[in-house]
Amino acid sequence: MHLRYLLLLFTTVLHLFTSTAALGVNYGAMADNLQSPAQVANFIKTQTIFDSVKLFDTNPDFLRAFANTGISVTVTIVNGDIPALADTLSARRWVANNIKPFYPQTNIKYICVGNEVLFSNNQDLINNLIPAMRSLNNALVSDGFQKIKVTTAHALNIFQSRVIPSLARFRADHDRTFFLPLLQFHRETKTPFMINPYPYFEVKQKSLSFALYKLHRGVIDKHSGKLYTNMLDQLLDSTYSAMNAFGYGDVDIVIGETGWPSQGDANDPFATMDNAISYNSNLIREILAGKGTPLMPNRRFETYIFALFNENLKPGPVAEKNWGLFWPNFAPVYNAGVLLNGSQPAPTPAVPTGKQFCVPKLGVSDGQLQSNLDYACGNGVDCLPINLGGACFEPNNLRAHGSFAMNSYYRTKGQTFNECNFGGTGQLTTVDPSYGNCRFL
Repeated sequence: MHLRYLLLLFTTVLHLFTSTAALGVNYGAMADNLQSPAQVANFIKTQTIFDSVKLFDTNPDFLRAFANTGISVTVTIVNGDIPALADTLSARRWVANNIKPFYPQTNIKYICVGNEVLFSNNQDLINNLIPAMRSLNNALVSDGFQKIKVTTAHALNIFQSRVIPSLARFRADHDRTFFLPLLQFHRETKTPFMINPYPYFEVKQKSLSFALYKLHRGVIDKHSGKLYTNMLDQLLDSTYSAMNAFGYGDVDIVIGETGWPSQGDANDPFATMDNAISYNSNLIREILAGKGTPLMPNRRFETYIFALFNENLKPGPVAEKNWGLFWPNFAPVYNAGVLLNGSQPAPTPAVPTGKQFCVPKLGVSDGQLQSNLDYACGNGVDCLPINLGGACFEPNNLRAHGSFAMNSYYRTKGQTFNECNFGGTGQLTTVDPSYGNCRFL
């Protein structure tokens, strides 16, 4: 018995110190101006440091696009499909239709069964989630796909209390009926407990610097004595404490979504470019460093940034459309240090140096973009590259075409600040918007 205990302790400690880290990104498609999935897959592979992507469905075009790229893929089953998949035959049919045609050419790593199901408060979904996960896992094993792991992502409404990270516990109404069997499943199948921690949704003015990894005196957990210097570590350790209270501290934790929007409504003071840069760049640095948290030192967290693109069709407030690291034409919204050009995450915006480019500000209307386009092209700018057949025609949208025309006007008219004003809608950037064969002057 004593030997078995020592072996269990050793494997738990080994797990904590050797869990592999991956830096991935959530690739959503609620937009009408995105490049093709094949172009996106090539961009991620050749231009970014991301080694994995998380999809929000099982769109076959997306799955085919990532074939033979070496990028690992997480697919998601929409919440409404969960009850039917609790049935064994339905689960086997789902695997046959959505996994077998693409795997292993497409390196499917996880199947995420639903998203934030507990947050939905739909008891039918909650009751069927774990049975569906078991059915899908059995179907995968039966087909010889044991390497594909089944999980589900949780919003952080899962706690009874987490004012103090070391004393956080799961909600009393679901602790033994939901979380205990779920954690048992994860341990049995060696699959991760996935969470979507968002300091953006937790922040108040007095804790903004704490959320953004900025200089902060820190917060002491009065029970454990641990010092916290950022909010994400608190959220991760709250998750660990709740799991550990049931004896499942050895189950891996994956960050399924986290990020910060770069623009919001007038009544949202936290969704700004500077805050997005600070949070995401510092987050990436911390994840890649593998420092872990106060309760999980040196533990590496597989993390998926939300999101790859700004998505113009997402409903809700302005912030919902502005979580992206990139515009649909692959131009960076800001520098978070994820490009393979030697740039590193920076906690503050870079001071403009060297060559500058003129691009539209965030939130400029289509009407204003069209006006800027017409003005530039009507005043001596060569706009042939954005005409049909030109090197910059694709993506065929006003923001891409407007950016090219505004920059060309700025470049040919003297390159002064006034030449990039465009009625207050233009801004200078040191980020080269060029892409593919489309070169900005």
